[in-house]
Amino acid sequence: MDAILTFLQEIADYLHEVNSITVMIRILLAAIAGGLVGIEREIHGRAAGLRTHMLVALGAALSALIGVCLSAEMAKMGVISDVQRTGAQVMSGVGFLGAGTILVKKGNSHISGLTTAAGLWATAAIGLAVGYGLYLAAFCSVLLVILAFTLVSHLEFRLMRKRQRVFVYLELDSIEAVKDMILVLREQFSGKEIQVTASRSGAQNHVGMEALIRVPSSGTALEQIDELQKVAHVVFALPVS
Repeated sequence: MDAILTFLQEIADYLHEVNSITVMIRILLAAIAGGLVGIEREIHGRAAGLRTHMLVALGAALSALIGVCLSAEMAKMGVISDVQRTGAQVMSGVGFLGAGTILVKKGNSHISGLTTAAGLWATAAIGLAVGYGLYLAAFCSVLLVILAFTLVSHLEFRLMRKRQRVFVYLELDSIEAVKDMILVLREQFSGKEIQVTASRSGAQNHVGMEALIRVPSSGTALEQIDELQKVAHVVFALPVS
């Protein structure tokens, strides 16, 4: 047992050295770590999947290694350099990549892609950790990120159900009913982002309205829309995609 532990310690010590072989190993491990995170995103059909996460982690690790190697070379010349400078640029730069995965849907009422963007940012940090030789921290982070994407998402879904909302369009048979309808939407349906629009049917004297209404945890969006259609002066109501 002691021999095995000694052997493992020797491997760990070797991997913390910076030479041609360990550089390649670190880049490979970073790509694997990013790929493990990316597989979960790929399964769920996200814009940033396996390849994106692998490349982010690989690039971050390479940036970290560049900083380590350059600092070592400059130290030989008696110049002190900040080894984390390239890593800091990676963490700020990857934010622009994450922003590209964020989508704002109709009426600015629903934002998607934030989790994937956060995952990309975390993957960049994991890549940097591998590049700097912090293997245990990197792969513990991989496990935690995957847990956040899977197990924690189920808890988040249950919590979100309590405040789930749906964007709807409803048409009224009279413009005089708008004021009363606004009160109904706010008081009975917890309506937000209420706005008056042109009639979609084109019928004379009809007026349209759009609103973000709450869906009770015990009900569905369609049930709420059915309730909305029962309100006086509402000709029809439908969800807005």
